[in-house]
Amino acid sequence: MSISTIADTADRARGDREAGASLRNVAIVAHVDHGKTTLVDAMLRESGAIASRGPAVDRIMDSGDLEREKGITILAKHTAVRWRDMILNVVDTPGHADFGGEVERGLSMVDGVLLLVDASEGPLPQTRFVLRKALAAALPVVLVVNKTDRPDARIAEVVDETLELLLELADELELDEDTTARLLDLPVVYASGRAGRASRQRPADGELPADPGLEALFDVIAETVPPPADDPTAPLQAHVTNLDASSFLGRIALCRVRAGVLRRGQQVAWCTADGGTTRVKITELLRTEGLERVPAEEAVAGDLVAVAGIPDVMIGDTLADPDDPVPLPRIHVDEPAISVTIGINTSPLVGRDPQPGTKLTARQVKNRLDAELVGNVSIRVLPTERPDAWEVQGRGELALAVLVETMRREGFELTVGKPEVVTKIVDGTVHEPFERLTADVPADALGAVTQLLASRRGELVHMVHGENRVRLDYRVPARGLIGFRTEFLTITRGAGIASHVFDGYGPWVGEIRARQRGSLVADREGAVTAYAVDQLSDRGTMFVGPGTMVYAGMVVGEHTRPDDLEVNIVREKKLTNIRQSTAEAFVKLTPPTILNLEQSLEFCAPDECVEVTPQSVRIRKVELDARERARQRARAKANNSG
Repeated sequence: MSISTIADTADRARGDREAGASLRNVAIVAHVDHGKTTLVDAMLRESGAIASRGPAVDRIMDSGDLEREKGITILAKHTAVRWRDMILNVVDTPGHADFGGEVERGLSMVDGVLLLVDASEGPLPQTRFVLRKALAAALPVVLVVNKTDRPDARIAEVVDETLELLLELADELELDEDTTARLLDLPVVYASGRAGRASRQRPADGELPADPGLEALFDVIAETVPPPADDPTAPLQAHVTNLDASSFLGRIALCRVRAGVLRRGQQVAWCTADGGTTRVKITELLRTEGLERVPAEEAVAGDLVAVAGIPDVMIGDTLADPDDPVPLPRIHVDEPAISVTIGINTSPLVGRDPQPGTKLTARQVKNRLDAELVGNVSIRVLPTERPDAWEVQGRGELALAVLVETMRREGFELTVGKPEVVTKIVDGTVHEPFERLTADVPADALGAVTQLLASRRGELVHMVHGENRVRLDYRVPARGLIGFRTEFLTITRGAGIASHVFDGYGPWVGEIRARQRGSLVADREGAVTAYAVDQLSDRGTMFVGPGTMVYAGMVVGEHTRPDDLEVNIVREKKLTNIRQSTAEAFVKLTPPTILNLEQSLEFCAPDECVEVTPQSVRIRKVELDARERARQRARAKANNSG
């Protein structure tokens, strides 16, 4: 975008607000993969913010590499679209409960929500999670039944299920009768985000909405979501809800102006978490137009803007009137439920990959974790007994795996421990986090799935039989779901769908044996040989192939039995002077099972951890020496028997 175009856009935005253009701030919330980001794409095209012709780019708002690879939204982002005389700020929030901090930040910026529900799957656990957050914030809700053109759509039933969920949440939150009645009278829009169509008229199951375009959706937003009620004549209050960075401007604070007027070059009071107040200058003020940030001279109460000039600003800080510095309440996020230990790479192969990491020291790891705390309000970093390792707590495995994956792509080599739950003491007893799990499984896999969940101390809450599938609702200890997904997909042959959301704390339920099989552990360092892999093929599933470098204590496969087995996987066939046939010279091997980072963290046993480098993910024993591991097992057995 040229400098003149940016200036014209900024002037136009300022002129629109001065001319009384209507402003709406709305967040889109939904379960994972129900179409939030695709619908935002359609809204941008409909408003002309992006070209409707030319090659289409899916999920424009998911700009991060990991977001595109995983097909999920990780960071809450916002865009601004114009519809007739309305300026609409749209915040796209994550659907996964692991990124609850992003959801809470998104909801703190808006005055209403669009609740997207898949026309076939209906409301799922994370629908419940994001909707509960919206209702707790007293935000008006517009129900959007998306993907009405799915062949298995069941639109009427999905609307009924959503209304039942609203009633249940209203009861949980103890909302009064008038508020509950208004919720049940919420407007419903039927849409297909991919087709860019929406209508107030319910289509037949499996058909597109009758109206072309998204006019019906924009009209319902204008009618249902109120304009900001913030007072532009009051003393300045702007809430910092997110952070960004620019090589030119440095740290950028994304703000919702709650009161007053914020101007470029203005002196403001910066209110921090410790109660301190510092006078700072706003060096740059930016407003969002479509997918671009453009300079602006001022922002009034209700606007979402970005400001520069405060190098150490943090999420939750307030920019206030210097003569009347009143801070806003800090952003509250749910307590962490899962933790991992992250430290420097201590394996024998540290720095020896063909493309080794460039960040290997404890100081570099600690600085990176501290930097993550700046923009990620949902994690905590605590010290451990070791000076080169830290306990990192977050909402779930996925959120922590995303952090580790991001660090490895930045050049770090790390050792990551097995995920564990964060417990708390309530009335003198240990309580652990529980999850509400919903599993949609083929009918012929029902027995295997219920047996699997029973072994992980799951409690069946509800079961609904369909024609060929069964939906199960369970309450399961969070540690019972560590390593659950891989085994679940195996027994359902990839046809099962499972998702879960935090469901509070409860008393510790006792021991859970998640893994039924042991590990194949290398007993020496060297390169894996085809001969050794062939000889060990009946002992289990291999994670490494010929030519891979291994070391003593590295996990090279999964044993067929419950106990671990030390193996020599670098053994070579002894040479003889007898000529061998071609058939004997070539060995047919089963390709190894290559585990990614999330699968490796799930697979880990309590005495194992994961070595992460920019090129490799390896599972290893925490204690590499086999004799020391045997002594530790003997001591543990003696303590248990005593």
